[in-house]
Amino acid sequence: MKLPTIVKQVQKTEIPDINYAFQKNISYSQLSMYKKCPHQWALAYKEGHKRFTSSIHTVFGTAVHETIQHYLDVMYDKSIKAADDIDLNEYFNECYIKEYQNQIKANNNEHFSSAVEMREFYEDGLAIIDYLKRKRGTYFSKRKTHLVGVELPIILPPNPSYKNVLYKGFLDLVLYNENSDTFTIIDIKTSTRGWKDREKKDETKLQQLILYKKYFAEQYNIDINKVDVEYFIVKRKVFENKFTEAEPSRIQTFRPAAGRNKLNSATRAVDNFITECFSSTGEYLERRFDKNPSKWNCGFCPYKSDKELCGLGDFQE
Repeated sequence: MKLPTIVKQVQKTEIPDINYAFQKNISYSQLSMYKKCPHQWALAYKEGHKRFTSSIHTVFGTAVHETIQHYLDVMYDKSIKAADDIDLNEYFNECYIKEYQNQIKANNNEHFSSAVEMREFYEDGLAIIDYLKRKRGTYFSKRKTHLVGVELPIILPPNPSYKNVLYKGFLDLVLYNENSDTFTIIDIKTSTRGWKDREKKDETKLQQLILYKKYFAEQYNIDINKVDVEYFIVKRKVFENKFTEAEPSRIQTFRPAAGRNKLNSATRAVDNFITECFSSTGEYLERRFDKNPSKWNCGFCPYKSDKELCGLGDFQE
């Protein structure tokens, strides 16, 4: 199927590299961390004490992402049959083992999961893959639809007054539909049992895709009104309903509101982050970054037991 001109335009766009000698990069994960606790962000990025906590959840998430992306890449680039002929179980297994080994190295060669847990997550992954292949047509069609890119990059200055502070991100999947003349940015999320109201109403969480919509339009010179966003949530566990024979879905899609008000709110969040943390030339500001202790924030903080850097320990409200 012939690629539309607008898709070729996006694919041929040259994205500038970040020159770390004088430029800083920010990301959604940094914004999220800063909003949660400025002190944690300063320790990780300004002071250089960045710590990555290995977990079976991150291993699983990476392997699922890569497997789904590979399947769809082959499907759109070649054919549905070619995609279905891939031994996705083996592909997932290779991604799963490789990512676990990578994270063991990052974890000082110490294991962080058990054989029983590893097997459980592996079988969950196979169940997701099986469901996606059988129900693929419900979520992905080739009819007048093109895959624009996988891990499509975004690198640009969000605030023109801070040209040395660049937002960097990668879009999991971007599709283009000829009939509607619209792009859809899809972000893949792994979840235990899917998103509930808490996740769907979490403003910070939803700002990731809202910002991607804004920056994709700017980066690739696309009318923002032609850009939609969607979370593609895959579930490790599903509830079996004994009162119906219908198969429980392992996939949940969610399109957050991304109109003018939401775009303005997300833009302000990024602008506040930049102006509170960087000088106009892109240097880190020398100021106090306050701690924001709470049971939730401190419970997952890698510095909670480090008395030299923070040391709040197990925070008690």
